[in-house]
Amino acid sequence: MTAQATADEAARAALGELVGDRAGEWDLTGRIPAETVREASRRGLLCAQVATEHGGLGLDSRANGELTAYAGSLCGSLRSLMTSQGMAAWTVQRFGTAAQRSAFLPRLTGGETAGVAFSESGAGSDLAAMRTEIRRAGDTVRVSGSKVWVTGAAYAGLLVVFGTWGDGAAVALVPADAPGVRIERVPDPMGCRAAGHADVHLDDVRVPADHVLSGAGLPVALLATAALTYGRLSVAWGCAGILRACLDSTASHARERQQFGKPLADHQLVARHLAELAVSEQIVLRCCEHASACWDGNRPELGTQAVVAKYVASREAVKGAATAVQVLASRGARDGHPVARAYRDAKLMEIIEGSTEISQLLLADHVRTGRG
Repeated sequence: MTAQATADEAARAALGELVGDRAGEWDLTGRIPAETVREASRRGLLCAQVATEHGGLGLDSRANGELTAYAGSLCGSLRSLMTSQGMAAWTVQRFGTAAQRSAFLPRLTGGETAGVAFSESGAGSDLAAMRTEIRRAGDTVRVSGSKVWVTGAAYAGLLVVFGTWGDGAAVALVPADAPGVRIERVPDPMGCRAAGHADVHLDDVRVPADHVLSGAGLPVALLATAALTYGRLSVAWGCAGILRACLDSTASHARERQQFGKPLADHQLVARHLAELAVSEQIVLRCCEHASACWDGNRPELGTQAVVAKYVASREAVKGAATAVQVLASRGARDGHPVARAYRDAKLMEIIEGSTEISQLLLADHVRTGRG
């Protein structure tokens, strides 16, 4: 067995141990215990692609994707934290100096968590409309503005804040406990209820100048695309996990549940649902595997293939979760059941990291400009 495979198995076992059978409880209470989140970070599970030199597991995109899919099959909220933490780590890795990578990446693999602050009340899909300002003030920078629906912010020790910087944009690393930072949990989110979604208010927050990543002044699209590409691929793999969980629950129920003197699985219309679920899972896996191969091979089509994977995976997860609820009927239509949780979680996947409609526009533009 290769070192990579050994690391993969160990990470999967650690993740299964941390979640156990508690995902339903976390979903109902809207919280993952803080110590569980810290332990996931300490074990490197939340950003497993970070290199071992910085305390990470050093997984490639394919192995990290499989781990993310496994998390998605267990707990959508914890998988959301993996997406957020991975986006934060990749942003630091992509734009940070060597000193910044050495300072911040070990924190993200050593027990601390991060939230990536993109969206604002007037700037969701249109990030160019963001009003949060990052500006130099002597040997410090000041950060002012408000962000909405920041995944993981309720658990975070560090906030990766995107904002304006003169005529361009910048990314500032803001301690969540810095004076002027106020974090308000989003009450009663529909899905991924325990992912710590929160609104973040930044009232003239001062941080050292070296907390601004290199690349300050670039267009926001260039800065954001790197993080979003990671996030889209992570969401896609998580959707593969949602489909896997739905297929397992639906197949088990259909084998055991008797109607009209025979198992549900022997009824042709139900069998059709099982077949469609199985095909959806395979379609999503193939899209994810291809996009991860583009990442690992540093191929230029990565950005587009990440959009394809996220678009296909989120759409299939929504359809597959609805199918699972249909087959399980009343058993799957109540809070606490994995299928009901998957149904709610899956819908959010069509919104985050670029909505279905934004994905369609991006892909249409890719074709229209002759790059497809």
